[in-house]
This record gives sequence, C-alpha cells and structure tokens, in this order.
Amino acid sequence: MALSNNDIFKKLRVALKLRDDDIVKICALVDFAVTKSELGAIFRNENHPKYVECGDQFLRNFLNGLVIHMRGPMPEKKAGKPALKKDGEKKKNTKKKDSPKKPD
Repeated sequence: MALSNNDIFKKLRVALKLRDDDIVKICALVDFAVTKSELGAIFRNENHPKYVECGDQFLRNFLNGLVIHMRGPMPEKKAGKPALKKDGEKKKNTKKKDSPKKPD
C-alpha cells in the first residue's frame, strides 16, 4: 500500500515536531501562502467530511521550504567563473603526468 501525500506530510510533521505555525513559516520561505485552517483540513482523517487531499504542488513547496529552513538559503554563485565553456575553447590538460614506467 503506497503512502499518500497526506501520510508523508503527517509523518514529516510528527518526526520534525512541527506545529502549524512552523509549517506556515516554512511555506512562507518559498513564497507559498498557506493558512492554519488549510493545514487542519490536510491533517484530518480521510473519512472526515472536511478532509482535503494534499496535492503534489503543496507537498513540493513545503519540502523546498523545509530545505531552506534546515540548511539555510543557497549561497550566491561567484560571478568570476562561467558555468559552461564556450564552443571552440580548448580544455586545459588537468591530467597528472605519468611517472616513468619501470622496466619489466
């Protein structure tokens, strides 16, 4: 039996000891607005009439916010180095010189 997004979200909430306020703040880190009432609907029992299924986008945004919450924001990339070389540029030879071969 596969886990639903709601099950995954509930397990993360319990494992990380997160409260609704914490989850709202984590989602705000990625500019994803969520209310406590929406969270209450997601964490309800599947048989409850006000139960709401947690969508992929909701869980994805929460996980992206959780990464920022746990690790901190990504550092800025250095402007001095280009990411990719242009076509036609020669690669630098980065191989170490082989030591002289020993005679057999």
